[in-house]
Amino acid sequence: MFTKKTVTALLLMSLGTAANAFTPSSSSRTTFSRLYATVEDEKTTTKKANVVKPPPTVSGEDAPRMFEDNVYKTYGRYPLTLISGKGCTVTSSENRTYLDFVSGIATCALGHANEELSKAVSDQMNKVHHVSNLYYTPNQAQLASWLCENSVADKAFFCNSGAEANEGAIKLARKHGSNRGLTDPVIITAINSFHGRTLAAISATGQPKYHKGFTYGGEMVPGFDYIPYNDVEALKAKFEELNETPEELKAQGRTRGVAAIMLEALQGEGGIVPGTKEFFSTARSLCDSTGALLMCDEVQVGMGRSGTLWGYENLDVEPDVFTSAKALGGGVPIGAMMARGEAATTLGPGDHASTYGGNPLACSAAVAVATYISEHNLLQNVIDRGDQLSAGLAAIASKYPSVLGDVRGWGLLKGVVVKEDAGCTAGELVGDAMKEGLLLVPAGTAVVRFVPPLIVSEGEIEEALDMFEKAVANRAGGGDA
Repeated sequence: MFTKKTVTALLLMSLGTAANAFTPSSSSRTTFSRLYATVEDEKTTTKKANVVKPPPTVSGEDAPRMFEDNVYKTYGRYPLTLISGKGCTVTSSENRTYLDFVSGIATCALGHANEELSKAVSDQMNKVHHVSNLYYTPNQAQLASWLCENSVADKAFFCNSGAEANEGAIKLARKHGSNRGLTDPVIITAINSFHGRTLAAISATGQPKYHKGFTYGGEMVPGFDYIPYNDVEALKAKFEELNETPEELKAQGRTRGVAAIMLEALQGEGGIVPGTKEFFSTARSLCDSTGALLMCDEVQVGMGRSGTLWGYENLDVEPDVFTSAKALGGGVPIGAMMARGEAATTLGPGDHASTYGGNPLACSAAVAVATYISEHNLLQNVIDRGDQLSAGLAAIASKYPSVLGDVRGWGLLKGVVVKEDAGCTAGELVGDAMKEGLLLVPAGTAVVRFVPPLIVSEGEIEEALDMFEKAVANRAGGGDA
């Protein structure tokens, strides 16, 4: 590449040669001067940076309009702008307080503005909030140790979300299957499951509505097959089928087999449907028979929400791999994939990574949540308040049978069915409850989901039940009796 000096010299030579052939006119001298000046000016000219505008000031009233103008419309939002929160309540831009039984969709386990969590994050920000995984950090070591000591896991891998944790589990299953000689490893998942929004995780999700528009040649990421949740015979049949290699694959020197069975301990987005012990025991036995992995998605049900620390503990099985996120950081983004036995050594350096995974800030939040769960006997509160919530919802359902059906779930992850002929969807009933001052969230079109912070009190459960009953009564026209 020519330097500025070289360009200047070439110009001089060029013009000098031309001068030997003829006597330069005044216009030639002027042209030369301009060219020379242009090159020389580049030496001293300082490039000015573009002006970057600061973020605008936003009021609560401005937020919806600014969302409309600037935020990608991938969410359906209720007409409510939230400004602050404390404990199990949040406050809107109109200064109205709501009882929050959404908790960021099973995420804010310690509620809002928890002192211990806030202090842990603030203190860590004043130390070091992020470094690369090229180095050791105490917080990540502390969190991994707690997770392994309080589960079946031998090792933990950290990332940023539930979808990422499940992506890690999918990669692990494929690598483990490859080590077993499978060229075509298949992961069995359940119909109505939900494993995240990334491409492989949504391919694992057994709900075609989430696949629409994201296929290639009509297919999602290959290597997944689906069976009805809690259907033991369907699981057995599918497992046997997929462990047989079709002749066309054999002819190509390929081997098909089940790499893993990946299940939610309780289906959340699928309608708050707990797994059965028989179904999970069968899955465990099938995996043991071939060396496949049993993987549990604990993103929503884990970290104490079921009344046990992990959902699989309700099912009397030990998975080879399980994933966590949501409540793990109490609202600070963090995800984790845990593994035991052979699965804990399947991935090596370079096989998987995450820039932000396990950073000191996120891990400090997760350690604060873990400490609070441990020191405040929070699991007992989940059990007690969960029983109270179930009894209250069952009483309301009994009083208004034209609107509500079964109550189901574990701990503080509960759902109540909205009947087909209720005259409203679950989403509409959630909107009605919001008018009463209670925030809830649908689980599909026919189930209203209750996922309050794990610190919720007896009085707050009663208050929520009163609000919900008013919303149901309005839909039922005052009652069925």
